[in-house]
Amino acid sequence: MKIALVGAGGKMGVRLSRNLKGSRYSVAHVEVSEAGRRRLKDEVGADCLALEEALDGARAVILAVPDTAIRKVAEGLIDKVAPGTMLIALDAAAPFAGHLPEREDVTFFVTHPCHPPIFNDETEMAARQDHFGGIAAKQAIVSALMQGPEEDFAVGEEIAKTIFKPILRSHRVTVEQMALLEPGLSETVCATLLVVMKEAMDEVVRRGVEPTAARDFLLGHLNVLGAVVMGEVDGVFSDACNKAIANGKPRLMRDDWLGVFEPEEIAESIRRIT
Repeated sequence: MKIALVGAGGKMGVRLSRNLKGSRYSVAHVEVSEAGRRRLKDEVGADCLALEEALDGARAVILAVPDTAIRKVAEGLIDKVAPGTMLIALDAAAPFAGHLPEREDVTFFVTHPCHPPIFNDETEMAARQDHFGGIAAKQAIVSALMQGPEEDFAVGEEIAKTIFKPILRSHRVTVEQMALLEPGLSETVCATLLVVMKEAMDEVVRRGVEPTAARDFLLGHLNVLGAVVMGEVDGVFSDACNKAIANGKPRLMRDDWLGVFEPEEIAESIRRIT
């Protein structure tokens, strides 16, 4: 099967190119920037083709471009692909926002990595240090068939498993559910709270705690507290910890914070990033 990889010289494009190299897929790389072309050649050993040549005979087209460029790139190629071609987006934001052009005879498939989990069974150092995924550590993925025949889900999922390998699990969701996961769960909530934790660590350092001691204390507690909260261990918090949570949550969180998952707030969050 031939795949056209658009944006092949970008950070994500190079990652995908490495995993596609040596796979059962024939890959036609497309990259508009000279710097990206050089990066792809240096790191993967691949050359690029003109867009029209890359699209000719391609069964799938992967859009490895930023969310803000999806609309322009997709509109620039949608009339050049054959009926039945699969257009693959690597994030739900632009598809959710309606930035994919209308064409009923083209399949739209959306997939995104979950990244390697904190709690895992990796033993090799390369895997333990692969925090993003797609190199040595196993990760789960989520995928959605936004438009197209049902049998195309398996086609898209196999491609997704190749570009994000090694794979721990593969989950099927809708585009709307993927938007709840990101930006909702992973960025609006998780990334924000992690930034707050780093700011809290910096504050205790400012108040006199030695920086390495503060970091060790925070990361160690993230490990054990996370294991309890996520059910990785059969344990409970101490009475003192539960009291601290009861006092801390209203001090840190608004009563209506779960409203970030309301459809209008998800839509507004995606509008800002696309």
